[in-house]
Amino acid sequence: MEQLKGRIIYKGKAEAEALVTSMPISFYGGVDPNTGVVIEKGHELNGVSVKDKVLVFPQGKGSTVGSYTLYRMKKNGVAPAAMINKETETIIAVGAIISEIPFVDKVDVSKFKTGAKVTVENDTVTIR
Repeated sequence: MEQLKGRIIYKGKAEAEALVTSMPISFYGGVDPNTGVVIEKGHELNGVSVKDKVLVFPQGKGSTVGSYTLYRMKKNGVAPAAMINKETETIIAVGAIISEIPFVDKVDVSKFKTGAKVTVENDTVTIR
């Protein structure tokens, strides 16, 4: 078990399986808001659902509409359980806040492996 401290973007608690990518994610055009499946061509998570996962990625990218895409995903029940970034930016931060998705950044994302059990609780991330 390993515990990491991060910066709270949106506080809360979630426990789920990690889904890890080394590539930035664009929620607008990169993730289907009705299914939660990554649809960006060439992305290493293409075809994979982010639903109910602790989504670990370096940072977001793309249009400000990405914030609302995350919100639509939450309303449709296909959003991640929580998110972890190395360094977030405004688009993803706003999306997590309006969607009430627990979210931390300033975390060493290289410590995570897909399938690991991860708990996000405010500024503390536990990997099992």
